[in-house]
Amino acid sequence: MPKMLIAIDDSACAMKAVEFVAQQFSKTKDVQVGLVHVLPNLPAIFWDEGHILSDEEKKDRQKVVNKWLDAQKVKMEPLFSKAISILTATGISEANIAMKFVSDSTDAAASILEEARDGNYQNIIIGRSHHSPKHVLGTVAGRIANQGYGLVVTIVE
Repeated sequence: MPKMLIAIDDSACAMKAVEFVAQQFSKTKDVQVGLVHVLPNLPAIFWDEGHILSDEEKKDRQKVVNKWLDAQKVKMEPLFSKAISILTATGISEANIAMKFVSDSTDAAASILEEARDGNYQNIIIGRSHHSPKHVLGTVAGRIANQGYGLVVTIVE
């Protein structure tokens, strides 16, 4: 059974990656699809303030961090819903679609690769960013392509 991991964010390229999988695997009944989103780094306001935090300060800080993480997840829910709608519209079973947020990452590409390997995915599908005309691939896509040994990496434009 093929296992595909699609890295998604709020870009049009990410939805093109979802559409690619929907088109290519619409006839495959047993395809498993993972949707992964790497949350951005914590804002500087959540970092250490230059002193060792007391237990009470740590608890208070963690509450604020958790609230921020929850807000980021809520922000991404419509994108996950849209991706699931695109996939299920072509016949991929919703039961075969998994979603995951990665929140403890400082390197999106490394986190996506780690999720692919840990989840035994055979293929990573990622949209190509158009940020820099002098680079063929964006930073995340390029790093996944260069470091994705043992995996099929599909970059969709």
